[in-house]
Amino acid sequence: MTNHELWQTAQGEIELSISKASYITWFQNTNVSSKKEGQVTIGVPNAFTKEWLENKYNKLILKALRSVSKEIKEIKYIIDCENNKKETPKTKKTKALKDVKPDLTAKEQLNFNQFKVDRKTNLNARYCFSNFVVGSFNELAHAAAQSIIKNPGNTYNPFFIYGGTGAGKTHLLQAVGNAITKSDPSKKILYVSSERFTQDVVSAIADREMEKLKSFYRKVDVLIIDDIQFLGGKERTQEEFFHTFNALYENNKQIILSSDKPPKAIPTLEDRLRSRFEGGMIADIGYPDLETRVVILKTKLKELEIELSDEVLNYIATNVQNNVRELEGALNKIIAFIRLNNATPTQDQVVKILKTIILDHKKRISHKDIIKVVSDFYDIKIEEIINRSRRKEMVRPRQVAMYLLRTELKSSYPFIGNKLGGRDHTTAMYAYEKIGKEKEDKGLLSEELETIRQQLYRNQ
Repeated sequence: MTNHELWQTAQGEIELSISKASYITWFQNTNVSSKKEGQVTIGVPNAFTKEWLENKYNKLILKALRSVSKEIKEIKYIIDCENNKKETPKTKKTKALKDVKPDLTAKEQLNFNQFKVDRKTNLNARYCFSNFVVGSFNELAHAAAQSIIKNPGNTYNPFFIYGGTGAGKTHLLQAVGNAITKSDPSKKILYVSSERFTQDVVSAIADREMEKLKSFYRKVDVLIIDDIQFLGGKERTQEEFFHTFNALYENNKQIILSSDKPPKAIPTLEDRLRSRFEGGMIADIGYPDLETRVVILKTKLKELEIELSDEVLNYIATNVQNNVRELEGALNKIIAFIRLNNATPTQDQVVKILKTIILDHKKRISHKDIIKVVSDFYDIKIEEIINRSRRKEMVRPRQVAMYLLRTELKSSYPFIGNKLGGRDHTTAMYAYEKIGKEKEDKGLLSEELETIRQQLYRNQ
């Protein structure tokens, strides 16, 4: 296996574990430059990315690399100047052919090159509506997006979409940006993750260039920010985004945001931002049903001009149910097999290829998993849910945890009370009935429960 194939396979694993925005922000323009005596050297474009990967993603990267090659024991990061060299139009064309495996088809080479991001907009041409599968799980968000493309800034502004990790939010965001760029090239489009926006604010403060930052962000016609929930708790960043939002909105500039939860459920988000997020169009994206999952797989294969039997596609779609990203991740494993072996796998081989993924999905969740996911969702510590505190902000998360322990694990009320601070079984019974009754109203609580369930089973 070449260094390129090693990194490509490992990146497939990494992409399943983090948000699409984070993946694009930190892993584009990286490569495995060498592999020797159990040490892999990864080339990165700059010092900031190097520090971020070392401190935040090193364990994840090592795990992904070891899933491909058990002999890997250590990772070293270097700043690869080759990633930063400016290319002339002539060298770009030559490099596009050199960067891919020679045994890929012309169509596969095209798709490989589409992973490259436009430096001005941060948009990836790969994300378009021609390969965006529409179903009942995302039709409202899709319809709103189409209206925005026709009249950006004047139809639904802001446009806020939310859904679990891997549901296809980033694809939709970037597809809108690409469509607007195509219909009106004069429009200035900018797509960034909330992490990148935060990084820009921090850098501007450190370098005393806030006016430059304000000018940069407030001159765009369409601002697209992915994973906006990560602004929660960042007071200085929220302050700057608040003013940027107002400046753009007052000038009829389109604002498009995504999150893993609705505005009301984002912890430590300032009320003034929350009210503005709720002032436009809010649409959720769920997870696709079996039939739609099959269509998604067929769409992906059509792009690559690869064929797999309906039996194989149904096997994948039946056993990988969590989200679109994991579905594509499973398919990518099979595509990697095809490329490495120059042969289409049999049904038995597909079962072996996806064995790890399928087993991971079938792991049984525990009461600890539920308590952790609930605490993460509400941005509180596990100890705060478990202890006997009667603080108002702890009551709802604790009741939700009790409700889920009952519905997802069928735990007895005494067991639930015992695991959540040694409470009486009647407390657990009351919480179950209260949450169950409120859930029937189909309001915010119902949405929160669905998002928590998605996160719970995605983590398995």
